Amino acid sequence: MRILLVEDDEMIGNSLRKALHGAAFAVDWARDGVAGSAALAAGGYVAVLLDLGLPRRAGLDVLAGARAHGDRTPILILTARDAVADRVAGLDLGADDYIVKPFELPELLARLRAAIRRSDGHAQSIVGTAELQLDLRTREIVYRDARGALTAREFALLHALLEHPGAILSRQQLEERIYGWEDTVASNAVEVIIHGLRRRLGADVIRNVRGLGWKVSKGSP
Repeated sequence: MRILLVEDDEMIGNSLRKALHGAAFAVDWARDGVAGSAALAAGGYVAVLLDLGLPRRAGLDVLAGARAHGDRTPILILTARDAVADRVAGLDLGADDYIVKPFELPELLARLRAAIRRSDGHAQSIVGTAELQLDLRTREIVYRDARGALTAREFALLHALLEHPGAILSRQQLEERIYGWEDTVASNAVEVIIHGLRRRLGADVIRNVRGLGWKVSKGSP
């Protein structure tokens, strides 16, 4: 899953990027508000972590601009500003959460997962079909009641497909969800991930729709 981090502090940004990579997220890091707005407008993110005190364009302006253009991507504010008025302003402009620095990484990751779940329309950490689910908390696959571990990219690909079972996603759409700006993407990268999952789970779990992309069959909710 791909996250946009908009943060100008190098130490905080590096720490967050490392923590997010460890939690199976691909991370694009914008270091000012103008770059953050441009990246957000390009799309492809499951969530945004947004600082407020940014150079070139303030974080609240980034947030307001995204919402004014109808962008519904979950946006979590990360800031040292702890005044009630700042929290109210951020939430009223459309932030999904407001987290004051310094924060504990486990709590941040839990809040991030919760925001992604709400965006997907799920109240619990399990998404998928009756036969095939993902546990967003543990990043495990649950297939026919058996649990198993996934690589970060296997998890990201399955999450994209299981957000809306039955929907077809193209190679480009899947690449946008799996890889960040700094990743080198081979032409057959998506096929390699799908081949590995099919070998473990069976050929019919992820279906190819010729000329269009891939889908997971829509089972019982």
